[in-house]
Amino acid sequence: MTKPNILIIMVDQLNGTLFPDGPAEWLHAPNLKALAKRSVRFANCYTASPLCAPGRASFMSGLLPSRTRVYDNAAEFASDIPTYAHHLRRAGYQTCLSGKMHFVGPDQMHGFEERLTTDIYPADFGWTPDYRKPGERIDWWYHNMGSVTGAGVAEITNQLEYDDEVAYNAIRKVYDLAREKDDRPWCLTVSFTHPHDPYVARKKYWDLYEDCDHLLPEVPAIPYEDQDPHSKRIFDANDWRSFDIQEEQIKQSRRAYFANISYLDDKIGEVLEALETTNQEAMILFVSDHGDMLGDRGLWFKMSFFEGSSRVPMMISAPELEPQLIETPVSNIDVTPTLCDLAGILMDEIEPWTTGQSVVPMTNGVARTTPVAIEYAAEASYAPLVCLRQDQWKYTSCSLDPEQLFDLENDPHEITNLAQDPQHQGTIAKFQAMAAERWDLDLFDAQVRESQARRWIVYDALRNGSYYPWDYQPLQKASERYMRNHMDLNVVEDNARAPKD
Repeated sequence: MTKPNILIIMVDQLNGTLFPDGPAEWLHAPNLKALAKRSVRFANCYTASPLCAPGRASFMSGLLPSRTRVYDNAAEFASDIPTYAHHLRRAGYQTCLSGKMHFVGPDQMHGFEERLTTDIYPADFGWTPDYRKPGERIDWWYHNMGSVTGAGVAEITNQLEYDDEVAYNAIRKVYDLAREKDDRPWCLTVSFTHPHDPYVARKKYWDLYEDCDHLLPEVPAIPYEDQDPHSKRIFDANDWRSFDIQEEQIKQSRRAYFANISYLDDKIGEVLEALETTNQEAMILFVSDHGDMLGDRGLWFKMSFFEGSSRVPMMISAPELEPQLIETPVSNIDVTPTLCDLAGILMDEIEPWTTGQSVVPMTNGVARTTPVAIEYAAEASYAPLVCLRQDQWKYTSCSLDPEQLFDLENDPHEITNLAQDPQHQGTIAKFQAMAAERWDLDLFDAQVRESQARRWIVYDALRNGSYYPWDYQPLQKASERYMRNHMDLNVVEDNARAPKD
C-alpha cells in the first residue's frame, strides 16, 4: 500500500456550530468552502475536553484527559504516550509541526521529527489550577472579559504575529517537501492560534462583516442567578463582575471572531496553493481543538459542554473517501486511529487502551454505536465534569452539580434540561449506567488533585535559582541555507527547484 502524504490543518477555538456542513454560507471562507466540497464533513464532532492543552493532547493521542493526565493547560503530556506523529514516524513518515500544540513539559516534540516554530503559550506548570482553593482567580493568566471589552481592529497583535509566522514556515516546508530531498511520505501539521481571543482583527477582514446579520448571539445572556452551577463558575472565573458588557462590545467581539476566520481562510489558502502549484498530493484533515461560546447565554470562550464550546468542525479530504455529510456524533480523539487507518498502520499493540476509533467505516455506511465522551477538569471546575453525546442526546454529570440531559434534535440551544422529566427517566438511567461504567468520579477527582498538588511544588521549586525553560527553541542552521562556499552552486540551484519540470 502506498502511504499518502498527510496535511493536518488545526485551528484554535473554532465554534463547530458555524460548520453545519462546511463553513456557514454567510462566512467569507472560500478556501475552506472549496475544501468542504471534496471532503467528508462531520456536522457533530466534539472535543475531548473544551480547553487547549487537554483537547490537543487527546486529539494527538486518541485518549481522554483522564488517560493522558493532561487535565488542564499546565499538566504534563507524558513522553510515553504514542501520538499520531509517533505512529506515522514509526511507519516511515517524516513528521513536522508548524505552530501551536500547547505541549506542557520538557518533551516539546511528541513524535514530531521537526518543529518549525516555538509555541505561543508557556510549557511549564505555571497555569496550574488548584481544587484546594475553589473560587480563587489567578488574574495574570485566567481569562477575563477584557477580550470582549477590548475587541476591535489592529494590523498586528501577538496572535497575528504568531499565525503569520506559522503560515510562512508551513509554506516554506511545503516547498521544501516538493524538492524531494527525502523520499519518505510526509505528515505536516499546521496549527494556528486563531480565531482564539483576543477578538482583534485586521481591517481588511473586519470590513467583510460590516453588514453581517449574525453579530448577536442566538441565545441572549441568561441572568447569573438563573445559570447552571458550572456556568456560574465560568462567569466567576472570567471575573464578570468587574466588567459592564454592552451590546456593541458583543457585536464587535463576534465581528472580529468572524473576521479572523476569514484571515485563517486566507492563510490556509496560501498553504493549499503551495501544495497545488508544486504538484503534490496529500490527504487533508481540517479540525479545531474546541469551540467558543461567543456570548451565547452570556458565556464566552470555552470550558463548557454547551455546543458552542464543545462542538468543533472536522473535515477530511482523501482520494478513498467519498465526499459526504455525516451527522452521527464523532470526536477529535478519532483523528489518530483514522489517520492510522488511512495510512495502513495497525494500532493493535495499544488497541485495548485507545478511546478514539476510526471514522473510515462510517464513510462506508457502517453505523457507530458507542457514545462520544467529553471530560473537563480545569479552571472554573471544582471537581471533574463528564459528558456523553449519542443520537440526539447530551448527558452531563459532576459530583457537585445536578445532572443535565438535552435533546439536541428538538432543543438545539440546550434550553430545557430534561434530567428530572418523568418522561425521560429511562434515557437518564441508560446514560447513568454508561457513565458509571466509564468513570469513577471520586477516583478521577483524587487523581486531578494529586496532579495539581505535585505541580505546584515542582513549579515553585524550579522558579528558585537558575531557571531553565522548557519552551521549544527553534534553531536554524544558517550555514546550510541558500549558498555557502562548501556547496556546489549548480547542485544547490538544481536541488532547490520545484517542481522539477
